[in-house]
Amino acid sequence: MANYRTSRIIPVVLVVVIIIIAIASLVSLARVVFFSGSSSKDSSQVDVSRDALLNTTADHSVTMTVRGPIVADEKFHSYKIDIAPNNRHLVTYSGYLDTVVDQISLGNSVASYTEFVHALDKANLSKGKQLTGDKNDTSGVCATGDVYQFTIYNGTTDVKDLWTSTCNGSKGSLDASVAQLKNLFVKQIPGADALIKKVDL
Repeated sequence: MANYRTSRIIPVVLVVVIIIIAIASLVSLARVVFFSGSSSKDSSQVDVSRDALLNTTADHSVTMTVRGPIVADEKFHSYKIDIAPNNRHLVTYSGYLDTVVDQISLGNSVASYTEFVHALDKANLSKGKQLTGDKNDTSGVCATGDVYQFTIYNGTTDVKDLWTSTCNGSKGSLDASVAQLKNLFVKQIPGADALIKKVDL
């Protein structure tokens, strides 16, 4: 009788053990597919933007755009600094239709650009995570202060677009010191400070 009971219990125990092993395997597989996959995607996105930042071929560039408070059209000002391996540009604007006030265009060298983008990298320019959709729209953001936008380009494609503002409630996506980054860009253009002061920024 005891042998009969044992012979009936053993298959049941085996089935239960097999089910437990199968469930544990499925849980492990789900973790690998859904969690490690998404984290590797995030890290590769960061690496792509950093690679684009440090790329010194002629079609790469970095840009800083700064706009002031949202005021009357006659009082609104902004400026843009664009640095590439072969050239540097600063343009100051008046009004919401970007009427050019002043501009400076200069040549550049790959050696100079290399040092510049490595300095931006050390200042964590590409570290932030780009926002999407409406969250990445700076229209009307920080109406009483300044908005800073930094873009890494590969040709005409923006690889990463990060922004922040001087308003506490609009931190944006930039995860770096805006003062440090702004200083690096402005120092690339001799005479930039004087032109920027003319548009009250």
